Parts: sequence; structure tokens; C-alpha cells
Amino acid sequence: MIRFIMLMALMAGTATAQQAAAQSDDDMAATAVEMSQDADDDDDDDEEEESGEAGVHEAGARFDYGFSGLMARDNRTQLAPLTLAAGKPVATAEYTLKSGGYYRLDINADGSQELALSGGDFFRAIWVNEIVIEDIEIRPMGVHSLEFDDAGTATISFVAVVPGRYTLSIPGSKGETQQAVFNIR
Repeated sequence: MIRFIMLMALMAGTATAQQAAAQSDDDMAATAVEMSQDADDDDDDDEEEESGEAGVHEAGARFDYGFSGLMARDNRTQLAPLTLAAGKPVATAEYTLKSGGYYRLDINADGSQELALSGGDFFRAIWVNEIVIEDIEIRPMGVHSLEFDDAGTATISFVAVVPGRYTLSIPGSKGETQQAVFNIR
């Protein structure tokens, strides 16, 4: 009987030690998960629990842009204009944009030649809010190119979305000065 009690005590001690080791491993895993969640700002679990109480699902935002949100004029960055003129460079330098940033770009044509800017990849990498030509606002679903038959200015306001390197170029031209390069980061 004493052997049986000793055997049971020994097994209980081993089981307790194994449970303690397993619990220690679980604690370490939980700590690692908590640390990774602290490092990852995209954890939305807390916000979902809080918003479900009132019957309204309210999405939390990383930045407080105010009542008008991202599209407020205060958040918009005016870029250096592009120029469409015979024999002149389209852009003075490459553009570096931030994904999620709101931008405005003027395209000025002097009318010296019928010219266009084409860049389907660029237009697919941004969300175009509007294109304004002589106080006429156009809100397109998609754009592939803009062509100027006469002198004028077109203003595009957009949000950069997909990171990468994109170009707007004059169709048929091969020179580096006949294009505008946009790097979205």
C-alpha cells in the first residue's frame, strides 16, 4: 500500500511538473502573441467589441482627419505641374508620393502641338477624385490618357494607392524627358 501511495505521489508530481511546463510554454506563447499584437497597429478586436454595444458599427481610424476626412483641402498636397509643349520636358524631376496621400496635379499645355499623356498603369495605381478642365469637374471611373488639342490646363486630384514606379508619357515618344515618373511608397 505504501508503494502504491508513493507511486501515486510520484506520478502526481510528474503530472504537476508537466502541467507547469505546459503552462509556462502557454504563458510564453501568450506573451509572444501580446507582444506581436502590440507591435501590430492593425488589431481591431477592441474596437469591434466597444462599437457593438450601441448598435452602431463605427470604424476607428489611424489618423484624425477631421469632419471632411482625407479629402479635406488641408490634407491635399499640390505637386509641381506637368508641361505639355513641343520640345520641352514634361516634368522637372521625379515625383515621390506616399500611398494614402491626397494630391493635386496641374497639367499645362501651351497649344504648340497636339499632345497627350498616357499611363494606364499609373491611373490604375491611384484613385482619381476628379479632373477639372475649365471649371468643369469630371469624376471618372477610370482614365487611360489625357489629350490636349489646344492650350489649356487640366487639374487632377487623386489619392495614391498602390506602391510602385509609374510613368505618364507622351505616346510614341522614347525620350526620358517626355515622361513624368511617379514613385508611390
